[in-house]
Amino acid sequence: MALQFRNSLTKKLEEFKPIESGKAKIYTCGPTVYNYLHIGNFKTFMWGDLLKRYLKYQNYEVTHVMNLTDIDDKIIRDSQKTGKSLSEFTRVYIDSFFEDYDTLGLERADFYPKATEHIDGMVQMVQKLVENGLAYEVDGSYYYKIEAFKDYGQLANIDRDNLKPGERVSSDEYEKESISDFALWKAWEETDGDIFWETEIGKGRPGWHLECSVMSMKYLGETFDIHTGGIDLLFPHHENEIAQSEGATGKKFVNCWMHGEHLIVEGKKMSKSLGNYYTVKDILDKGYSGVVIRYLLISSHYRHQFNFTFKGLDAARESLSRYTDFFSNLESYKGGNNSGGKVADAMATAKMKFEDSLDDDLNISGALAAIFDFIKTINRLKDEDNFDFAEKIDILELMNSFDTVLNFRFSSEGIDEEIEKLIAQRTEAKANKDFTVSDKIRDDLLAQGIILEDTRDGVKWKRKI
Repeated sequence: MALQFRNSLTKKLEEFKPIESGKAKIYTCGPTVYNYLHIGNFKTFMWGDLLKRYLKYQNYEVTHVMNLTDIDDKIIRDSQKTGKSLSEFTRVYIDSFFEDYDTLGLERADFYPKATEHIDGMVQMVQKLVENGLAYEVDGSYYYKIEAFKDYGQLANIDRDNLKPGERVSSDEYEKESISDFALWKAWEETDGDIFWETEIGKGRPGWHLECSVMSMKYLGETFDIHTGGIDLLFPHHENEIAQSEGATGKKFVNCWMHGEHLIVEGKKMSKSLGNYYTVKDILDKGYSGVVIRYLLISSHYRHQFNFTFKGLDAARESLSRYTDFFSNLESYKGGNNSGGKVADAMATAKMKFEDSLDDDLNISGALAAIFDFIKTINRLKDEDNFDFAEKIDILELMNSFDTVLNFRFSSEGIDEEIEKLIAQRTEAKANKDFTVSDKIRDDLLAQGIILEDTRDGVKWKRKI
């Protein structure tokens, strides 16, 4: 099966055909850094991570850009309340974002451009849009003339008969009903305080929609392969990105738009007032690890609404234990008889199903099913001592290749010398039939999150997930 994704612009499943053979250029709408991000934000970043990792698995050279929105209406409002400078205010949330990003095993993007560092490019785009008859100035602010862009509304399926020529909206975020000219550049107001730039088009600051157009094209070119984001960004943000970018260059902006559905919690919209608003740290504080959160967030299709539950987290922990136990048990297996081709057949089937599933618009459910069917088959053969050491190495190589996509083993840690000594002491105590000592060491290690297992191949340990 050819690799294919659903393109939000055409509303069709399309074969992925990169602009440059063997290379994939991806832009992700990153965080607006005015608060700590919630798990819904990271659900979007998670399937973007799956996309990038699978493209790399398929030997594409990937360039990934994720912006950091460090200037918009909300940031100005909240930073003014604290009395901190813009950079001081946003730094706290940028640092938190990257800490959570790493906790969840997300692969860092190649570039993280900040809006505040690309003001000159934004000014130039406004000037170009004015020159092309697509923007105009009112009292120092610049607006996009949407009636002059004939393709406006294609992404969001907007009826152009509802366009409101001459009506303007200056807010960064607004509803679909507000199909009006939107702000590219906002003239300075007293409420902005010291947050402004002196530029060729006046004193002020950029509108939110303008930022992504400028930064994406700077790092990926005027036309690139894939743009990802949450479904909530489709309108007005992504619709406006298209209008700005194509209005400035006269070229197609993005070949494939991909949007992920919303996350809800326990069947309800996430809300602080309902007490179901969770950050990554909130979940960690309840005793779950980053890799368990990762497993749950990545395990459903990106275009399906996802219901986050704590029962789901518990189930994810169990599934993840089966996955990681398979690796550790296999690594200690010494090998038995050659399977006579059974292992090779199982590997070929698993690889085909894994790839066919992900080729089909990132069907992660099918990919995970292929892996766990494979684990079940290999465990049965292992119990029968029905594959040899060379086949074991082949199995591990295949599973490790799958894990480059899933990244469920990123939290594997080494074992320090003190724990190693305790395990050795326990082994000695058991040999001397001093079960009181051996049981105490086992319980002490468990309290540190180290689980010991006595197997026919000796003592094995693993960290509690």
